[in-house]
Amino acid sequence: MDFIINPMETGPEIEGKGYVHWKAWQEAYTGLIDQDFLDGRSLEQSVEAARNHVVNTLIAKEGEQVIGFVVYGPYRWKDLPETGEVMAIYTLREYYGGGVGHTLMEAALAALRDYPQVALWVLKGNERAIRFYEKHSFTFDGTEQTDLMGKPVTELRMIRRQ
Repeated sequence: MDFIINPMETGPEIEGKGYVHWKAWQEAYTGLIDQDFLDGRSLEQSVEAARNHVVNTLIAKEGEQVIGFVVYGPYRWKDLPETGEVMAIYTLREYYGGGVGHTLMEAALAALRDYPQVALWVLKGNERAIRFYEKHSFTFDGTEQTDLMGKPVTELRMIRRQ
């Protein structure tokens, strides 16, 4: 499989990122979060969110099709100073195991190399994602938070020391 990683820049890339975000939620979170909440997420909402979050976004493309993305930056909470964060990383299911997610993660970690550690949040029970993060040297630090996605869900924090 031939794919490229580059910063998201064009309108079609933004729309492609929105599609990947919407579709990946449907593929990855069915059975993990409230189905009514999942069904209520529209493609249009995901594209609008992509328009509003262009900075620090890398996309993976096969030809002209966006097949994955990663969003990274400084950690958003105050309890971990001098920490970077991988805020989102998604690929379409048909590209699982093909190196797209790995390449996106490595690119985000390279961009965050000046931070002594990098954090991310993972949905409790999302075993596929947890295994992926563990392969990239992230470990649980014991911190949990509850988020409302139709019904309360638990997210677990993972940390990678650089």
